[in-house]
Amino acid sequence: MSVRLFELGEVSAERAVEAKGSTTVSVCIPCRDEAATVGGLVSSIRHDLLERVPLVDELIVIDDRSTDDTASVAASAGARVVNIDDVHTRHGVGHGKGNVLWASLDVSDGDLVVWVDGDITSFTSDWITRMVLPMLDDPTVMLVKALAQRPTRMGGGGRTTELVARPLMSLYYPELTGLHQPLAGEYAGRRTALEQIPFVQGWGVEIAMLIDIARVFGADAIAQVDLGTREHRHRSLHALSVQAAEVMATMLARVPDGSLLRPEVPVLQRADGSAVPLNLAERPPLAWLKG
Repeated sequence: MSVRLFELGEVSAERAVEAKGSTTVSVCIPCRDEAATVGGLVSSIRHDLLERVPLVDELIVIDDRSTDDTASVAASAGARVVNIDDVHTRHGVGHGKGNVLWASLDVSDGDLVVWVDGDITSFTSDWITRMVLPMLDDPTVMLVKALAQRPTRMGGGGRTTELVARPLMSLYYPELTGLHQPLAGEYAGRRTALEQIPFVQGWGVEIAMLIDIARVFGADAIAQVDLGTREHRHRSLHALSVQAAEVMATMLARVPDGSLLRPEVPVLQRADGSAVPLNLAERPPLAWLKG
């Protein structure tokens, strides 16, 4: 079993509403200091998918202790704003992106939950439609992950994906190697599935979600959809080192006991299906040869 690339055919909010029936959809936007971008995101979703076409049933911004006007901008644009500390009052204090995602699952009600990062600058409302359609069309799909083109010379996934996540997926989670951007912040899931898995509080949340959904439901319960071009704010290498460490630790912690032994034929598996053999052969210590 492996991750499926979902070919959507006709993509329209009207078709999604027809397929939706009584299914409810929540869109959640985790934010910290995103006043510059969150208003446009909320306005676009509200106009296109709540007012013009009734695809989205609730639109929530989870404010993770912003120091700017994120909360007021989001509220003015038409979102329901939830302060993370209000969730902590009920469940205890947590920290990190995964904590905010878990909180948004707690305060939302939709049968399908869609997450969109608050710093996206290339967003269009059809992203929401594209991410919910696979679950509306196929009841066996539990999680939908975005596939997007990065406007860089290198393409592919981000730096943490290509330098940390993909090598470890190749070695220990080959069923997930078809994912182009496993760490991207745009994805959607069924509440019935999401409520059965833990949420890593830090940067490992996206990769842990993929591993855990594949473990519980099988990798073919994960679909990918193409969203076109994705542009967002880039982090410094200094900041990425923490992200990389948390992603690595999360992935290694989920490897079954005894499976950290070196694979017989180690390869780096790329998202396009190609494989690059890894050279892990060792020369013996020269002292052994001279002894």
